Formats: sequence, C-alpha cells, structure tokens
Amino acid sequence: MAKFQTSPETRSVRLLKVGEQVRHILSELLTRQEVHDDVLSAHTVSVTEVRMSPDLRHATVFIKALLGEDEEIVLKALRTNTAFFQREVAQRLRLKYAAKLKFLPDESFDEASRIEQLLSDPKVRRDLDTED
Repeated sequence: MAKFQTSPETRSVRLLKVGEQVRHILSELLTRQEVHDDVLSAHTVSVTEVRMSPDLRHATVFIKALLGEDEEIVLKALRTNTAFFQREVAQRLRLKYAAKLKFLPDESFDEASRIEQLLSDPKVRRDLDTED
C-alpha cells in the first residue's frame, strides 16, 4: 500500500479544515444552547476562528460576544464549560485525540475599526486623495 506524501501545504490545509469543523461544531452548540449555562443562554456568541496546532491536540478558539457586551463574563462561562465543549467536539469529529480548547476574545474587529478610523482622518485622507 502506497504511503501518502505529506507536505507543509497539505498539512496546513488539513489544519484549516479541522479548525473550520471545530468552529462549526462550537457555533452549533452555542446556537442551539446545548450547554446548560445561564450566561451563555443569555448572550449571543460568535465563534470567529479556530486555529489548530500542527498535532491537532490544541485549538485556540476566538470568540466575539454580540456588540462586545459582557465579553469577560462570556469568556469566563466558556472557560468554565470547556470540558463539555471538548467532549462534544471529540465525539463529533472522531479524531484520535481530543483537542484542548482555549478560548480567547477576537480583537480583529476592534483593530479593523481602529484602522478605519485612522484612514478616515482628514490628514490621511488628504494624502490618499492626491494623484501622483
């Protein structure tokens, strides 16, 4: 039986696919309120990205609470229920090892709005509008 050659490109594609599957599972669990937590039931939480480690044993989950409200409280509730999420992800993905989940706030939206604010500054706009 021929052994498949793995390259960095195929490994990264696999990491992206598994990360996306984990994101979908976590989003579904939160949307359907399958976790029995009052804080998570009261807030709408988006799972924006999941980054997997190369060995698929660790997953960094980036979340954003709706409108950024009570983000610390939501993070604490997610971290409290990490064992439930890990168990559900392991059962649904059927991987060899269950990934350890680490929940972090997604700062990319804040960074994007900060950049947008900088670009809308009249001094910067003046420089951008000039033709060479």
